[in-house]
Amino acid sequence: MNRRQLLQQLAWSVPALAMSKQLNAAASLIPGQSPFQPSWESLAAYKVPDWFRNAKFGMWAHWGPQCEPEAGDWYARNMYTEGSAQYKKHLEKYGHPSTFGFKDVIHTWKADQWNPEELVSLYKNAGARYFMAMANHHDNLDLFNSRYQPSWNSTKVGPMKDIIGGWAKAARKYDLPFGVSVHAAHAWRWYESAQGADKQGPFAGVPYDGKLTKADGKGLWWEGLDPQELYTQHHPLSRNSENPGSIHRQWHWGEGVYAPSNAYCENFYNRTIDLIDSYHPSFIYFDDTALPLWPVSDAGLRIAAHLYNKSIKEKGKLDAVVFGKILDEQQRKCMVWDIERGQSNQIEPLPWQTDTCIGTWHYHREIYEKKQYKNAQTVIHILCDVVSKNGNLMLNVPVRGNGTIDEQERSVVEEIGHWMAMNSEAIYDTRPWQVYGEGPAMEAAAPLSGQGFNEGKGKPFTAADIRFTTKNNSVYAIALGWPENNTLTISSLKATKTPSRVTLLATGERLSFTRDEEGLHVVMPQNRPELSYAFALKIS
Repeated sequence: MNRRQLLQQLAWSVPALAMSKQLNAAASLIPGQSPFQPSWESLAAYKVPDWFRNAKFGMWAHWGPQCEPEAGDWYARNMYTEGSAQYKKHLEKYGHPSTFGFKDVIHTWKADQWNPEELVSLYKNAGARYFMAMANHHDNLDLFNSRYQPSWNSTKVGPMKDIIGGWAKAARKYDLPFGVSVHAAHAWRWYESAQGADKQGPFAGVPYDGKLTKADGKGLWWEGLDPQELYTQHHPLSRNSENPGSIHRQWHWGEGVYAPSNAYCENFYNRTIDLIDSYHPSFIYFDDTALPLWPVSDAGLRIAAHLYNKSIKEKGKLDAVVFGKILDEQQRKCMVWDIERGQSNQIEPLPWQTDTCIGTWHYHREIYEKKQYKNAQTVIHILCDVVSKNGNLMLNVPVRGNGTIDEQERSVVEEIGHWMAMNSEAIYDTRPWQVYGEGPAMEAAAPLSGQGFNEGKGKPFTAADIRFTTKNNSVYAIALGWPENNTLTISSLKATKTPSRVTLLATGERLSFTRDEEGLHVVMPQNRPELSYAFALKIS
């Protein structure tokens, strides 16, 4: 990329009124130098790459040692909360957390049936255009051959496997952009429950294993390992730490959190740079407010600048993506806004992403036994709604500790693939239309809360709800249900020119239609196509 092209890229990525602030940054965009500096002002020159805007649908393996107990999310924290469901599960399955802590759960995790190529192939056949794997969670175990977490990583304990290496190889075999999710910045605060002890019962006052040291391991399986490199709990508790809900208020490193040390922040930075340089992800997802450790450290800013500069150096253009949560207006220019388990209620001016799961983030056997997974219809409705608003969907399918997914999950994934095979022309490579949709669900949309979390809180989608996308001079109307009278009326098209043709994508059939002051009236065929809970019309 030459200097002129780089300057043009900057011009496209910022509003005209902000250009004067960016010209100084543009002056440094010379081959061999680093265009992006670790500041919000410099990162605001970012432009979302077209591959991400066109992909629309990705899949995620949110998988690690917390899936081994098959007891759901945040196990490594909640197993230390006396009386919680996961504490009770831990007592039953492993024993008391004073003698069998999360480090010991890691030791039991073998991932002995994991076949990354088979799973990634399944996800690609389901229509995924990019794939992400979890590189570490708040439990602080690196799932790769980590130079800066040399003892507590998946090649040295647990499965003795390079999990990220296996996922990356599989994704590249199937030509999917590969990315990683990084959550470990919060281990410092998140593991504070491991410093506690039961308040009642036979173990009252007996400390959990959160403050054990290397010296305590003599004669045990972890002899020679320092638990503090995993738990990082040689620090005072944060304010109200005993209240399990206080961590959510302190997620942005405020509200009385005990500030992480510089050594902790720099270790996280080094681990993440090592991950980027060793496995070359195209994108990285942070489970943080804005960027990791912000505002107590600039580690996240340095990581984002490094990834962007690496992309430009190696590919000649900025092809990388960073995802962050709860972003202000300036921060949304610096990266892609991610909404957890929720959707925007408008067409967003900048590309964004929702991440959700068909169950809990970590595998939960109870959801399987009670058959409580999201079905394919729900996932497809979310996808259509999100894409109509300039967004992408990242879907997690929980993986069991042994590395497999169950038959219910597989059925959902395969049905998504079947629907996409018939209707994906209305999804891939599209852009928002003049309005994102019509129908009663628009009038009852739930507001976002925190990181997102408005999913399923609005009015359910019905056949009266339609979502729109567009590309190549065609409008796609995706109806979220089959009309009872076999006539679909699209009121948003009442003021447009009369189409030359209307085609049902699922079958390729041309449909008859009329247009009047109420809208475009499309006569549907008597025989419904398969999976007609959502179907796309191509209006040319």
